[in-house]
Amino acid sequence: MAYAKLASAVAAASIVTLVVASAQESPMPDDVARKLIEIGRAVDPPRTAQLYAPLQQKEPYAGVRVERDVKYGPADRNLLDVFMPETASSNRPVFIFVHGGAFIAGNKRLPDSPFYDNIMLWAVKNGFIGVNVTYRLAPASPWPAGVEDLATAVQWVTDKIGARGGDPGRIFVMGHSAGAVHVATYVSHGEFHKVKDGGLKGAIMVSGIYDLTIWPAGNGEIAYFGADRSPYAERSSLKGLQATRTPLMIASSEIDPPGFVEQFKLLKEASCKAPAGCAHAVMLPQHSHMSEVYSINTADTRLTDEILDFATTGK
Repeated sequence: MAYAKLASAVAAASIVTLVVASAQESPMPDDVARKLIEIGRAVDPPRTAQLYAPLQQKEPYAGVRVERDVKYGPADRNLLDVFMPETASSNRPVFIFVHGGAFIAGNKRLPDSPFYDNIMLWAVKNGFIGVNVTYRLAPASPWPAGVEDLATAVQWVTDKIGARGGDPGRIFVMGHSAGAVHVATYVSHGEFHKVKDGGLKGAIMVSGIYDLTIWPAGNGEIAYFGADRSPYAERSSLKGLQATRTPLMIASSEIDPPGFVEQFKLLKEASCKAPAGCAHAVMLPQHSHMSEVYSINTADTRLTDEILDFATTGK
């Protein structure tokens, strides 16, 4: 017990040291930075949302037209929201977001919350058409339901987004946490593609899992991937991501749980041995597993600046 308390204290101290070192000239409010340190490496959506909700826009959204709950497939959860500028436009690149939730929870829009409309508003503000996707969940819909739904959503966007001002030849998809796993699976497993070569201009994976064989599976992973670990290597994305020609961006955060940081480093190293070259890799200072996405469309543009650079340059 004494050793456990000491280890916990050392870990907490290391977080404080890490984040304080990053805090100089930071766009993150001081009180938010302090509270993120208090939360630590836990994945805590409610407490993190309390910090960022006051910084986000509230409906109605000026200058933005929103089309809610568009059906993209046959399942009840095959729904997406499309965010467009109020004034008609054409040939905008498309930014698809895939939420997380440990494979068993989550939604594109949380009740009485600005999340994840915040990501869509940022997309429109920066020249994209935003598409916010939800998908089937485990245990009712285990592997490969999530990637199948993403493939169907990409097909819908390819076919339908032109009428909404988007360019189907410039589709970027970003996934967070479990959503990043679905994006990684889609890019790495071409058998799920419903459009030629996957149809993506770039894929962005934020705090994902890429090698399931070294991940200590929790309830969510077991519900989605199964209790039998023997297929985990085949269902992992690491090898396929090394082989893909789709441009990749990966991100994690300083206060992410250690497993996500390890997965980030693993893919970063592996991608540099790939024919397409190193992924665009970003380790976000001061941020946690949830703040990295809840902060989008605030004054803290450290992640979104990198996304815009990636979307502009393709690397």
